[in-house]
Parts: sequence; C-alpha cells; structure tokens
Amino acid sequence: MRKHVPEYASELRKRIVEVPEEIYEASGIRVFGHRIKSLLFSTDVAVIRNSNAQSVIAVYPFTPQLTITQSIINSSSVPVFTGVGGGTTTGDRSVNLAFQSEQAGAFGVVVNSPMANEVISQIAMVVDVPIIATISSDKDDFIGKLNAGANMLNVSGGAHTAEIVKMIRQKVGDVVPIIATGGPTGSTILETIHAGANAITYTPPTSADIFAELMVKYRENI
Repeated sequence: MRKHVPEYASELRKRIVEVPEEIYEASGIRVFGHRIKSLLFSTDVAVIRNSNAQSVIAVYPFTPQLTITQSIINSSSVPVFTGVGGGTTTGDRSVNLAFQSEQAGAFGVVVNSPMANEVISQIAMVVDVPIIATISSDKDDFIGKLNAGANMLNVSGGAHTAEIVKMIRQKVGDVVPIIATGGPTGSTILETIHAGANAITYTPPTSADIFAELMVKYRENI
C-alpha cells in the first residue's frame, strides 16, 4: 500500500521540470548521506534550479572550466557531479580540475570514457569525492577503470545502455554503483533499472522548449 505524500506548491514555483516517476523504482546510491536515484543531465542553471531531480550531472562538450563548475554548484540546491574531461582535456589539467571541483563543493567528479586509467589513478590520489567513470560501449575497459580508482560507473551507451548495464552487473556483482541513462520512455527507464542500474540520468527539455510551450498558452489567452 502506497503512503499518501502531502505536497506544497506555490503559484510562482508550480512550473518545474519533474523527472519520470519510474526513476523512483531504482535502489539509489548513497553519497555522503544523500540517497540519489535521479541525476539531471544539464548545465542550464535555470532548469537546474527549477527541477525536482535529486542531483545534477554537469558534463558538457567543451573544455571544463572552474568558473562553470562553480556557477552550477552555487546555483544548485542539490548535489552536483561535475565533468573534469577525459577526451581532449586530460592529464594534469584533469587532475587539477578534479581537485578544484572538490574544493568548490562538487559531490563527485565525472571522467569521460577516453580517460586513461593512469589519469584516473592520479585523480584518486588527490580527491576525497567519488570518481565516476563513463562507459560508452561494451568495449570500454570498465574493470581497468575500477581498478585504477573509479568508484562508480556511468553507462551512456545510447540504445544499448540496458544491455551494457546488464553485462557489467554480471561481471562486477552488486557492489559497484551504476548510473545509467534511462532512455526516452518510462519503459526504457524500467528496463535499465531491471538490468542493474542504481540511479538514472534524465535529460530535461531545454529552456527554449519550455518557453515555446508557454508562449503558445500566452497567445491563446490574448
């Protein structure tokens, strides 16, 4: 029997980006006392500030910059996991970014799939927050990344995500925390959770998309 959950919503804050209900079926991952089931995949501080996601995963296709990291952390009311490179950005620069991100308040640092295991080991020596290694295919050396010091895996394999999660879970058991993209529907989210994901990343609509819907309503009321 599901318990009734009382709710409060003000007139000014009733328009928020809500993560799909299916995500709450995940077990969650406890990080520094916070049980996290949903991660909002965004760097848009307006969306981040107006979402019910339990955390933020802030990775983007540019060289990571501390000023961006600091802005997102300062704007967020929930834990933030920040990208520190792995492709073009790597080596000492990623190590320094990881340390600076922790000092800025990040709950964890995310490395992209090309990140060398040696660099992961160097990051593990200087940070006291979890290192989250991104896995983009079943060819990625996830065992090597874990042995190098990664504490969690972030599976982002497109349409093959659930299959990759299942394969990893069969090889590493239940101990390793796995974050994964949930896909476009409730059923794909549940498939990923049943495959072994502990938490789900959700890509929200953009501010432009939300504004477009709002403008339609405004025009109808003219």
